Amino acid sequence: MFDLKGRTALVTGSTSGVGRAIARAYAEVGADLVIHGREHSSGAEEAIEECRARGADVRFLAADLTDPTDGVVPQLFADAIAAFPNVDILVNNAGHAIDLPFEEMTLDLFERTQRLNVTAPYFLTQLFARRWIDNGVAGRVVMTGSINGRLAETGSTAYDVSKGAVEMMVKTLAVALAPRNIRVNGLAPGIVRTAATTFFKEPSQARWMEYHTPNGQFPDADVCGGGAVYLVSDEAEHVHGHMLMIDGGMAAWQQPARPAWSP
Repeated sequence: MFDLKGRTALVTGSTSGVGRAIARAYAEVGADLVIHGREHSSGAEEAIEECRARGADVRFLAADLTDPTDGVVPQLFADAIAAFPNVDILVNNAGHAIDLPFEEMTLDLFERTQRLNVTAPYFLTQLFARRWIDNGVAGRVVMTGSINGRLAETGSTAYDVSKGAVEMMVKTLAVALAPRNIRVNGLAPGIVRTAATTFFKEPSQARWMEYHTPNGQFPDADVCGGGAVYLVSDEAEHVHGHMLMIDGGMAAWQQPARPAWSP
């Protein structure tokens, strides 16, 4: 049903986790890929090989999107266009929780979180949108938000603020760009198994997450791939400003009664 042949996507933060799952899913349905990470790593090589094995033409670009200098985002844009002048899909997936307890949060850590999770996606989208508008390209943008954009988490204030901003960014950029034939949507994973969720490897923690997720699952990041494909596909041509929750129903449910075995 889904076909991205002839399309090329830049997926930021795609050397691991959700971004890597999205890149694999795009390669599976015919897209070519720009894989991005902070540095060239074994994870980058694995992501490249996974996508090439699915038939994609792949390039890798390194950029630290937490860098406060003005040139990092424009350089990533320029490098992506140099690699594939026809990039018509942008997935702003790079993100991380750089948190301390609220009382201990520093300006530097707070701003690093916002630069990576909010500022870089905003201005990278601006650069691509300008190019697409000038060239009459029907661009497609996906922002990776989080269930933390709707539900607060203890000890995660800077991250929660940033992901709430991402959800509003999906809406406001959709309104700004829909008249220019550019679609902006987002997906918001719940708890999925990635390198960043190693704290849930403790069995009782994992069991608790499964218990207060309606479908009872704590899945791998691969569950995010299909939704990301749909949002940039022709089948979603009338979908603008939508945040697709990929959370097993967690955001729809108040927490159940705490069982005796819970941590």
